[in-house]
Amino acid sequence: MKMNIDICRDGRIRFPYRGVRKKDVIDDAEKVARILCISKCSITIILVDNDIIRMINKKFRKKNKPTDVISFAERDLPFPNVCTIQHLGDVYISLEKAWEQYRQYSRSFREEVRRLLVHGILHLLGYDHEKSAREAKKMKKKEDEVLGKIS
Repeated sequence: MKMNIDICRDGRIRFPYRGVRKKDVIDDAEKVARILCISKCSITIILVDNDIIRMINKKFRKKNKPTDVISFAERDLPFPNVCTIQHLGDVYISLEKAWEQYRQYSRSFREEVRRLLVHGILHLLGYDHEKSAREAKKMKKKEDEVLGKIS
């Protein structure tokens, strides 16, 4: 059973966005799921503009500025090993912010969206770079490993 991936958009985002299609994001999310051996669950990826992600960042993180990705895990504990599909969580990605910063972090806009997708999904799986330098290093290593297998 494969992972169920829902893609939504909010704000001023329309597809294709600067060459990135909805299908590109779905394909990348499916690749990430295979690499990370995620199955029997679903995730929702919400592609937004800077205004929407700024509001979310302000409400939940008390930071009144746009950010690139925010994840909301459905559970803090590992999922039980059952046959029903469980919701892993939601990943919000600001495509506007990704466009603004892609030259700083990636070779292309598509690669930056992919990087943010991997980063967000790793957060859903319990990785947290804000806990400690050790956890940040562990998450970065996993992020690089997954991105290396997608490209």
